[in-house]
Amino acid sequence: MDLPFDRPDRWTRVSRIGGGLCLAFYLLFLLYAWRDTSGFLFLDFANLMIHEAGHLFFAWGGHTIMLLGGTLGELIVPALCAAFFWFHRQTYGLAFCAFWFFENFLYIGTYMADARTAALPLVNSDESDWTLLFGQWGILAHDQQIGHLMRTLGWLGMLAAVSWLACCLYRDSQPASQLRPLQL
Repeated sequence: MDLPFDRPDRWTRVSRIGGGLCLAFYLLFLLYAWRDTSGFLFLDFANLMIHEAGHLFFAWGGHTIMLLGGTLGELIVPALCAAFFWFHRQTYGLAFCAFWFFENFLYIGTYMADARTAALPLVNSDESDWTLLFGQWGILAHDQQIGHLMRTLGWLGMLAAVSWLACCLYRDSQPASQLRPLQL
């Protein structure tokens, strides 16, 4: 079956200038995120709006789903955007959405790790979603480990998205004579 997104030659090509600029932007953002001590990056202002909308969107599912809805919203929106770019074979868009998806894990992890200490400012509650959820599930004592795991997944995912874009840049910058056709 010949799917429209199954071959690299059908994806948008990554130019040297465009790919280089994007990689520079992502690497600068990674450096900014690495040096940040607050746990809240400038991109998280947009993610916070999506988070709060997620609570409203998932309110139909009861208290637990409504609490999870904020985090689900933060992950579903970039995942749906990534699916759109995947289907349309848009390399730059998919790389950005994958990077955005995993960047959310940094703040989600910070938010989870704060479940017991409650040091982070909250938008409209006295207790964080993860304090309530971890307490309900009996794992509140593990908030630090879970938060650290989420942050690690975020870093690994962002690095994977940047690496994928770098591989696409390398592949697309090679002369056509050096590329071998994909054998399926």
